[in-house]
Amino acid sequence: MASPTSSNPAHAHFESFLQAQQCRDVLTSFQGLCEALGLQPGGGLSQYHKIKAQLNYWSAKSLWAKLDKRASHSVYQQGRACPNIKCLVVGAGPCGLRAAVELAMLGARVVLVEKRTKFSRHNVLHLWPFTIHDLRALGAKKFYGRFCTGTLDHISIRQLQLLLLKVALLLGVEIHWGVTFTGLQPPPRKGCGWQAQLQPSVPAQLANYEFDVLISAAGGKFVPEGFKVREMRGKLAIGITANFVNGRTVEETQVPEISGVARIYNQSFFQSLLKATGIDLENIVYYKDDTHYFVMTAKKQCLLRLGVLRQDWPETDRLLSSANVVPEALQRFARAAADFATHGKLGKLEFAQDAHGQPDVSAFDFTSMMRAESSARVQEKHGARLLLGLVGDCLVEPFWPLGTGVARGFLAALDAAWMVKRWAEGAGPLEVLAERESLYQLLSQTSPDNMHRNVAQYGLDPASRYPNLNLQAVTPNQVRDLYDVAAKEPVQRSDKIDTGKTTLGAAGTQEELLRWCQEQTAGYPGVRVTDLSSSWADGLALCALVHHLRPDLLEPSDLQGLGALEAATWALRVAEHELGIAPVLSAQAVVAGSDPLGLIAYLSHFHSAFKSMPPRPGLASQISPGTPNAVLFLGKLQRTLQRTRAKENGEEAGGKKPRLEAEAETPKTEEAPAPESIVPQPPPSQQPEEAGAGDLCALCGDRLYVLERLCADGRFFHRSCFRCHTCEATLWPGSYGQHPGDKHFYCLQHLPQPDHKEDIRDGGSENLVKTVCDDSTPPGPLAPTDPQEGASPLPRPTRRLIRLSSPERQRLSSLNITPDAEIEAPPKPPRSCAALARQALEGSFMGWGVPAQRPQDLMILEKEEEESISSSEEEEEEDDGVPVDLELEQALMTLAKNSGTMVKYPTWRRTLLRRAKEEEMKRFCKAQAVQRRLNEIEASLRDLEAEGVQLELALRSQGSTPEQQKKLWLEQLLQLVQKKNSLVAEEAELMITVQELNLEEKQWQLDQELRGYMNLEESLKTAADRQAEDRVLKKLVDVVNQRDALIRFQEERRLSELALGPGTQG
Repeated sequence: MASPTSSNPAHAHFESFLQAQQCRDVLTSFQGLCEALGLQPGGGLSQYHKIKAQLNYWSAKSLWAKLDKRASHSVYQQGRACPNIKCLVVGAGPCGLRAAVELAMLGARVVLVEKRTKFSRHNVLHLWPFTIHDLRALGAKKFYGRFCTGTLDHISIRQLQLLLLKVALLLGVEIHWGVTFTGLQPPPRKGCGWQAQLQPSVPAQLANYEFDVLISAAGGKFVPEGFKVREMRGKLAIGITANFVNGRTVEETQVPEISGVARIYNQSFFQSLLKATGIDLENIVYYKDDTHYFVMTAKKQCLLRLGVLRQDWPETDRLLSSANVVPEALQRFARAAADFATHGKLGKLEFAQDAHGQPDVSAFDFTSMMRAESSARVQEKHGARLLLGLVGDCLVEPFWPLGTGVARGFLAALDAAWMVKRWAEGAGPLEVLAERESLYQLLSQTSPDNMHRNVAQYGLDPASRYPNLNLQAVTPNQVRDLYDVAAKEPVQRSDKIDTGKTTLGAAGTQEELLRWCQEQTAGYPGVRVTDLSSSWADGLALCALVHHLRPDLLEPSDLQGLGALEAATWALRVAEHELGIAPVLSAQAVVAGSDPLGLIAYLSHFHSAFKSMPPRPGLASQISPGTPNAVLFLGKLQRTLQRTRAKENGEEAGGKKPRLEAEAETPKTEEAPAPESIVPQPPPSQQPEEAGAGDLCALCGDRLYVLERLCADGRFFHRSCFRCHTCEATLWPGSYGQHPGDKHFYCLQHLPQPDHKEDIRDGGSENLVKTVCDDSTPPGPLAPTDPQEGASPLPRPTRRLIRLSSPERQRLSSLNITPDAEIEAPPKPPRSCAALARQALEGSFMGWGVPAQRPQDLMILEKEEEESISSSEEEEEEDDGVPVDLELEQALMTLAKNSGTMVKYPTWRRTLLRRAKEEEMKRFCKAQAVQRRLNEIEASLRDLEAEGVQLELALRSQGSTPEQQKKLWLEQLLQLVQKKNSLVAEEAELMITVQELNLEEKQWQLDQELRGYMNLEESLKTAADRQAEDRVLKKLVDVVNQRDALIRFQEERRLSELALGPGTQG
């Protein structure tokens, strides 16, 4: 506040300017400040120096010091880097204002136009470390005292706009409100410059303003002419935002924020939400800022069921139109979700008001996101050149769950300003564009983890921000199409779907595929491949192909005397179970030759998966069998899940153990399996291998075309049909089950459960991960016969009890189960697992993001925290009043007391809280990135299937189509098959990541649960408490082992790829 003895009206205006919380008040107070000092607003950087010189006021000195320090960077050349450049910035969003501030510091004249007249967006943005430092360097704490206090770093859009607006005004940016930019006005003749078409009528000075640079930050719905926009589309995604009044009461401050909870790894939370409220969500986030801000992704069927949506429309715009959304139902929905997520601790949730005075809650669509194909262009007419740049949402629409919008938006703003500086230096148009596009290629890859660590050194120069920067990644010759002399092309929106790492690798032609198959099956008795149809009818060629890739499965002599159907059945089964090649046709279709297109598609999958395998000198070559791949891993996981569930349901015939489970319990042996278990047997009658089974969907009964076929449990489905019967979510291997009663398929969350002591949802498929990873012994052609019925079986190895050593048990909650090198021999197993687990948990903060085992580790953290605080030059200390769970607080205090460093407890606490929230945010962002990519893959597969159906119909038609045309169509179909296989392989990789996230979350939850039991006095524990503690401890050990198994799987795959070279697995 102003000094009590100050009588200078400029001081009062300056204080009002600092404290103003409405856009109108900011402008009024700044106008009053300029009038008091005898200045005209919008006078460029010289205006800032005049204000600083005339306003000799103690309250302003700290702000001048920060702005002077920023402006002193050599790159700005003391405000003379762009003295003759005139810029027009369109849009006063955070990115537009940040670009305007940077251009003003370069010394350019900057005019900004904004169609709105006030800032009213309460939604909250997540901030990266560099954005926090960047805003602090611009005086953020001076304008907004609560900036980044607490454990989560965020700010509301409104507050961010306000503080950037104040900086821009001080630096002499000329701002016009209520003005809409509608297009460019090219120079009518030589000697004239570029102007803007503006609405409504504007002052002549603005209407006649000629500029050299246009920076568009007007949002995703407005892109200047000439820029092409690409659509990145996933399946339907409906977001809901809600802002509630923050009364800043003591009770409200004690409610912890939620950095992000996602269904993909925490199904139990969303199952509880569904049971309690009927609300079905994919994720939810809660930030506490000016408002209580919630954002979540809701499922369409839930919104329809709860009356939020009146009708189900296929068009998203119509589905979420104001006419189809019931406001009162939407408010009830958001309030119930927020109340559940915060355990009702926020009390009565009252909606904040939006710009129209209505409750600030809305539903929005983020199914499709737009991304400009280029970030800049140059237009020239009558000798006048105009440099156009994009920043903010019109450059890349952010995916909100990742929290990357404002961070990458600021990076793009800095990159755009650097481009203008290079333009002012006289660099050629193509050189400037090439450099800008080189930077743009990096933008989507940036994260806090892959940028320079020292955020204090960040500046306008890209080299200060991006490691391993290559400004010549794009050459001037590659950007010639961005230099337009006429500028007549309209905005083009491409329907091209971003398919990520999809690569063709197609067989190319039938001849190439046939030649490869001949090479793989050469030398096998009775096998002669001459075509891609009849040569495979006896099943022996398929067996030879599988044996060539996995010679350890059987001897060629074992195939003698087999029937065609038995041989084909065995080959299809082993290819799926041991090579990860899913069938697209039945054994009957192979033998009958009734589906030649399906056979070609199936063989092309072998080709793409193994074409890079180095040639072997002979069949005796020793290549590690069973190269791990994600498709194979998930398939085994699903089959083991089904066997385990069948056993629990009492449906296992004869009480036999599932083979995979039995093998996991026994030590591996080098003995060869008995011959009886290797010889292929006739297929069992219960397998649904009816003629033509691959032509019809097992669920809807409609025709199945080659690219539409999805094989699960020996049957074929449309991918669109194979969904959870309850929530209609796509089902992936390892994450679904079939109910034995109604025969419907369900995701694990909605799978109806029989009365079990253990709920399968508690463990889900994760409990089987270790079993699957240990299953490296290949099966016989079919299940081995019962020992009483066959020849004398090999003696079964006895089960061996594995005892964990003391160091291993101490690492059970942090996955570090490998003994340290200095430990010579493990001690005897402890008598009390609970006592030992207590010691492990006291020294472990898994879930806090800090696996600290010793007090020394926390001393390092304390040092890092102190360095972070000093480097960021915070004006205020961090808020230590953030609530912590009682169990965690007690564990942390115990560690501090035992180490004799209670004086350091506040720093440790603050550091661990921040690290914990950072880890939660990273896990949430990773989960959402996986979910988004899975949705994009699903949309891409849908498009591929539609295109494949048309090609297949053309190929199967009996018309007089020339053979050359049919050959071309077949090659196109093969390319689509390879694209699909590549997408399915990527999808499986992502599902492995889902398994990892699930295990991480489960370990964290079990860790917290175990702490609760261990914090009880031993004398106060009941027998039920001890049993529950032991049960949780066993689950925790299982989860640790499962995470270790996944790590081993990843390592085996990495070593296999190194041994066999890239591309060996599709």
